[in-house]
Amino acid sequence: MVRKIISGLIAGILIALGGGVFLACENRYVGAVLFSVALLCICMKQYALYTGKICYIPEKHGKEQFSVLLLGLLGNLIGTYVCGQLVRMGLPALEQTAFTICSAKLEQTFLQTLIRGFFCGLLIYLAVDIYAKHKTPVGIIFCIPVFILSGYEHSIADMFYFATSGIVSLKACGFIWTVILGNSIGGMLIPALGLIGQKPDQQS
Repeated sequence: MVRKIISGLIAGILIALGGGVFLACENRYVGAVLFSVALLCICMKQYALYTGKICYIPEKHGKEQFSVLLLGLLGNLIGTYVCGQLVRMGLPALEQTAFTICSAKLEQTFLQTLIRGFFCGLLIYLAVDIYAKHKTPVGIIFCIPVFILSGYEHSIADMFYFATSGIVSLKACGFIWTVILGNSIGGMLIPALGLIGQKPDQQS
């Protein structure tokens, strides 16, 4: 149990590092590309990032997989929150940047946020699966900037941005859960469709 939480916590810290460089970069294109370092390290070290693990639930959905998923999510939250607080203290200029970004996010409707989370989930699945099956960072290097520059929402990155912004509210909590739902649906879509297309003996 503790090991799974720690794995998620480390993944959260790495996402915070990616989010931090994105907040610090004046050029959003450069920041989007550099953010991909976070997911690349997570995939290489196989840490428990919720948005990467949820993609494989359609294929493997036993007790162990759900345990890794949920405990990893808890670790993701702890890691991003702690890092967000540290950034607020050490780099106060980034707090203002995060506040501006998060305030705009809270203006989105439920459906807008869900759709943005959905498309991000699709891209995260592609990034993670391409790396897992082909051991190439190409999917990560391209898919991560695509979701950031498109304005899609990544739940774990948003946890970091909100922690850094200092915004704590029920609306912010609802926003995060909506993004988690969108990420989950998007992340599981392609694997689920792939299973539908398989013959019964191929699914066993």
